[in-house]
Amino acid sequence: MMGLKTLRPDSAAFGNPFGLGLLPEYHQHTTGQENKIDALKISKEDTVTQLKIPDNIMNTGTKGILAVHEEAEGLPPPNYNFHIFYYTWFGNPQFDGRYIHWNHPLLQHWDAKIANNYPKGKHSPPGDIGSSFYPELGPYSSRDPSVIDAHMKQIRSASIGVLALSWYPPKMADDNGEPTDDFVPNILDIAHRYKLKIAFHIEPYKDRDDRNLHSNIKYIVDTYGSHPAFYRYNTNTGRNVPIFYIYDSYITSPETWANLLTVSGSQSIRNTPYDGIFLALLVEEKHKMEIHRSGFDGMYTYFATNGFSYGSSHQNWPGLKAFCDSKNLMFVPSVGPGYIDTSIRPWNSQNTRNRVNGKYYETALNAAFLLRPDIISITSFNEWHEGTQIERAVPKKFGQIIYQDYLPHKPDVYLELTRKWAKKYNKDKEQWLM
Repeated sequence: MMGLKTLRPDSAAFGNPFGLGLLPEYHQHTTGQENKIDALKISKEDTVTQLKIPDNIMNTGTKGILAVHEEAEGLPPPNYNFHIFYYTWFGNPQFDGRYIHWNHPLLQHWDAKIANNYPKGKHSPPGDIGSSFYPELGPYSSRDPSVIDAHMKQIRSASIGVLALSWYPPKMADDNGEPTDDFVPNILDIAHRYKLKIAFHIEPYKDRDDRNLHSNIKYIVDTYGSHPAFYRYNTNTGRNVPIFYIYDSYITSPETWANLLTVSGSQSIRNTPYDGIFLALLVEEKHKMEIHRSGFDGMYTYFATNGFSYGSSHQNWPGLKAFCDSKNLMFVPSVGPGYIDTSIRPWNSQNTRNRVNGKYYETALNAAFLLRPDIISITSFNEWHEGTQIERAVPKKFGQIIYQDYLPHKPDVYLELTRKWAKKYNKDKEQWLM
């Protein structure tokens, strides 16, 4: 996520990073794969009946099935062609002993003259949080089962079918967080109650390469692959495989990826029980050829900032879709409701994208629909630092702080808009297939 990660140096494998010089960490040049810096950070329904529900999930098999029907009652059907990026890095004193991520530090500009014009320090929850919006649930803990349940209900109410879960390996986390893999089982269980599916959005953890990613893919599939909420995509060749979003894929050389993602690679995962659809992050135009050469199955654009990067610019999507079609790759455009990260980068207002009462979001969705994509990804459900969330937000004042809100609309307006477009997708798709 852009708000919590930094740009790549000139030596990044897939070319120069976008937004050159946006972050101070950009100037920490490195060489080689051993010395990397942090980066900026559908088909047919995969129904519950396609998988056998183990008795140890949802207490007993029968009770688990009943729970699915009870929790989902009265909610619109999930659209498994709509994927949403979901983050579990938030914490509060009640569940985690302290605030995590809500107290995000203010990142300093690398130019001292500019930095001196902006505040320093960290946010101080619960009144002062690292976001320009304020969640209806307050500064919650991602571990709180009631929060997970509320999130799954909101996501299902929007007719979204798949969560792309931000994931770090066990005992690993981002610079401002704590490990979260230990409560992935809770997320899977509660998602299942709402007939939602979980895909994995693999973050650029320390020293990520072909060897340890092979091990981590195996870990994910062995540990979570039998859960009925584990997402599997039905390909047009009849395969039923998981999808993995690989964030900041461009920082690793195509040769290294090819070791993992091509049949002849030394660490090849192809034609094994751990094979899947692997999606690379497309930022610059030059990345598309590298992605193809690396052995990826497709690409996604992630950023909700139209015009900020080549990949995030709506005008470039038709060309990218055509390229992917010509190479038998999947193109997954990423849409978002807006962007504002000045709560953690007070000097970055030039990259703010106003929500325009939902018009920005609908413009992005319309641009994506014109491509007739198999999957549309949404940035994001709850990346509050960057203001891309569609989670319910409320008006809030704290001292001199006045948070933005969704007025004149209700707190769930972006969930409702998503639900409308998910329904439209299903209707339009019938025409695409004629």
